[in-house]
Amino acid sequence: MGQPGALILVVDDEPHIVRFITMNLELEGFRVINASSGPDALRRVREDLPDIVLLDVMMPEMDGFETLRALREVSDVPVIMLTVRSEQEDIIHGLELGADDYVTKPFSMRVLTSRIRAVLRRTGSPPSPESAILKIDDYLSVDYNQREIIAGGKRVKLRPTEFRLLYHLIENAGWIVPHETLLSKVWGYEYRDAVHYLRLYITYLRSKIEPDPAHPRYILTERGVGYQFVDFRHQTAEGENGQ
Repeated sequence: MGQPGALILVVDDEPHIVRFITMNLELEGFRVINASSGPDALRRVREDLPDIVLLDVMMPEMDGFETLRALREVSDVPVIMLTVRSEQEDIIHGLELGADDYVTKPFSMRVLTSRIRAVLRRTGSPPSPESAILKIDDYLSVDYNQREIIAGGKRVKLRPTEFRLLYHLIENAGWIVPHETLLSKVWGYEYRDAVHYLRLYITYLRSKIEPDPAHPRYILTERGVGYQFVDFRHQTAEGENGQ
């Protein structure tokens, strides 16, 4: 994943745009298939299992948002939205529906290719930890093999970006990790200023791992600086010493 040879599904109802994107991506070594509508895109995802989907928003009948909503009911395939609408509300809406990134038209193929590679990198497997299941405390554990968390005895699946974000926070437990560092590690260097991405995914993570997301106990905010995962290793050491 993240290398040329990945299979990319391009979904757009404008043939000239599909041809332009296809030609340039194939020159970069990617394999490309296409769809001209939302229903066609859903069928191709089921049949061809692409590594990533480039999904246009402004399509007739079933637009990109509707297509993404339906897609997320059956697949976690990475999705980059393509649209002429650059308002932040639209970008946030796409991300909330499960998009992994958002590129506005007109765009350069250099930018699009860079975003594709970044998304493929972060949806691949992060480094393997020494232990498959990491126990944070009696409430929370992380299953690295299954990319799940066990919160209050219940297993919850994490999406690839959520998992990578949690992984990097846990790896630096007890330390404040700056916004720019998390964005570069999880999304890629070119995203280091996209703080709204980070805030949104922190909200997603807290909704899954925190007993009370409004009053987080695991992922703490250092306003204007970054985020910190509680130093569970220090707490564990204290508990063992006190026995």
